[in-house]
Amino acid sequence: MTVMEKYNNIKTFDELIELEHGKIGTESRNKYEEGAQMFIVSEMLKAARKEAKLTQEQLAERAGTKKSYISKLENGKGNIQLSTLIRIFEQGLNRRIGLTFL
Repeated sequence: MTVMEKYNNIKTFDELIELEHGKIGTESRNKYEEGAQMFIVSEMLKAARKEAKLTQEQLAERAGTKKSYISKLENGKGNIQLSTLIRIFEQGLNRRIGLTFL
């Protein structure tokens, strides 16, 4: 089967994700979803920091953490505790966080 044949019957983004990363609930799909969520959080953090015209160092100082930690988060490399994320956004960026559980 060629690469094109593999994708011929794909009609939706969900079908593509399932083909590439497995069905919802599988280990490979869970790993993909976790990475995707971390990417979203990292991009939101970076955009909010830049909008506030703060350096990583300034944000870290305001939020009571280290610049290296902010950098890791913005690059999607670090694990983050919810309490730390809230502190970074609320104390560091003067923003509120809303969570949705599906």
